Amino acid sequence: MNPVPDDDLTTIRVDQFLPHPPARVWRALTEPELLAGWQMPGSEDFRLEVGHRYTLTSVPRPNTNFSGSVDVRVLAFEPERMLSVRWADADGSGSVHWTITWTLEQEGRGTRLFLVHEGFDPDDPAQMMARTIMDGGWRSHVMRALGNALDRMEGGSAHGRSAGRSTGNNSR
Repeated sequence: MNPVPDDDLTTIRVDQFLPHPPARVWRALTEPELLAGWQMPGSEDFRLEVGHRYTLTSVPRPNTNFSGSVDVRVLAFEPERMLSVRWADADGSGSVHWTITWTLEQEGRGTRLFLVHEGFDPDDPAQMMARTIMDGGWRSHVMRALGNALDRMEGGSAHGRSAGRSTGNNSR
């Protein structure tokens, strides 16, 4: 299914069904040893504590003014329901301050996972390039890696494999 067009250039929205209960998805989003299996390097330093800071690393992308390091701060959470973090480029020279919020809703025996990545500047060509790259990355690589991590967790999925599979409207 094609993504629903999103005219809001300040935000990326992803809507993904995962055939795993919310408690399992929450663990994959918040337990450092599980995060390390599907998120960027540095995620093993995550702690579910408002105000906690850690650094993620990735490939530098000069065309988007990204240094390759992200300073992350935990903003808020509601257990098994919502996690919100702030991302800023670690080099400090950019104006990048994004908020990433994961929201989980039980759907049947699985979980509807919503990701909202906010704070892009539509007047900044580098941020619009970053938005394009990240939009594709969230929808393909990250959701597939999360699905694979969920499948590898003890107990697996009672409803089949989730890697890269979605049902219904998987992108908004």
